[in-house]
Amino acid sequence: MATAERLAPGVIRDGIIRVLMGASRPLTTKEIEDELGSKLGSISGSSVRSYLQLNTPGTFTRTGRGTYCLAEMEDSFREPSTDYDGFAHFDIGKATLFHADCLDWLRVQQANSIHAVVTDPPYGLFEYSEEQQEKLRSGSGGVWRIPPSFDGSTRSPLPRFTTLTQAQIEEIEAFFLSWGRLVLDKVVPGANVVVASNPLLSHIVAYALSSAGLERRGEIIRLTMTMRGGDRPKDAHEEFADISVMPRSMWEPWVLFRKPVEGRVQDNLRKWGTGGFRRPSKDRPFGDVIESSPTRAAERKLAPHPSLKPQDFMRKLVRGVLPLGVGVVCDPFAGSGSTLAAANAVGYSSIGVEKDRTYFDLAKESIGKLSQFTAGAL
Repeated sequence: MATAERLAPGVIRDGIIRVLMGASRPLTTKEIEDELGSKLGSISGSSVRSYLQLNTPGTFTRTGRGTYCLAEMEDSFREPSTDYDGFAHFDIGKATLFHADCLDWLRVQQANSIHAVVTDPPYGLFEYSEEQQEKLRSGSGGVWRIPPSFDGSTRSPLPRFTTLTQAQIEEIEAFFLSWGRLVLDKVVPGANVVVASNPLLSHIVAYALSSAGLERRGEIIRLTMTMRGGDRPKDAHEEFADISVMPRSMWEPWVLFRKPVEGRVQDNLRKWGTGGFRRPSKDRPFGDVIESSPTRAAERKLAPHPSLKPQDFMRKLVRGVLPLGVGVVCDPFAGSGSTLAAANAVGYSSIGVEKDRTYFDLAKESIGKLSQFTAGAL
């Protein structure tokens, strides 16, 4: 059997991360040791304790005497606050937007109270950190890439996902595992959970949400050409003029999950009103490819957010997620409120949660305007 001494440096640490990532509560050193032993062979408790102590704080958090969890997952194990009435919020139409961290907000919601989730998360939690947001707002860059204005048009900044380190990618996985577990408890059986992603990270998010207990149902493809990819090698574009380092992205994946249904789909539809998608018409099924133009300048003026999705696309998606047209659509990463605006436009009730004060204030102004926006207008 393998022993700790024969394992390559970092294997035990990475093994501990994997064990804690799959745990539904903080684990004792003995529990971690036993789980590692089943995967790696004989591991001494002293080795496990050494790695935990060496990487705490930082990677791991000590939650009690001899118990640990991943630092990124500490929030998901915190006891819920009962002060949920203190969240600042406002109502417009059939939408309510809360100013809160979505993890804090989700913890205090009733189980089986949300009928669908449609959201475009802040992927790294990194490019939307206070430091990186300040760089974006001051125009100093950071991880945000400003696309070239080769045709006179001013474009929205894009995050450079290729700059994320392995540790940051592991943070994304840990975050979405925690988030997915909270969502699983709060949505009704059969609820659709649709999460915007990109080709470089969608597998990470999908794996985390599957591990959280949500049922994978495929992807919805937003068919649109973005400014990501297609570039020649940096500082060698003339030498390699016929080369694209990576393909120009012409689609955007929205990973699709569902809380397992109770019994048959027809039973679930009768009890919860969920379990499928609303068809665009009786003779046409809801499809997993939705054609979409880039967000128009007129729309961006109403809601200047770097990740704004067009209402034409959002309304088709939001309309589809409630199969009977009844229920509450939730966007836990509401941004400028485009999901809530789309819900208002199609007549659905919706709830949004936004942590960033600047975007919360922006959404207060933009939801009504986006709701009235003529989709497809230039």
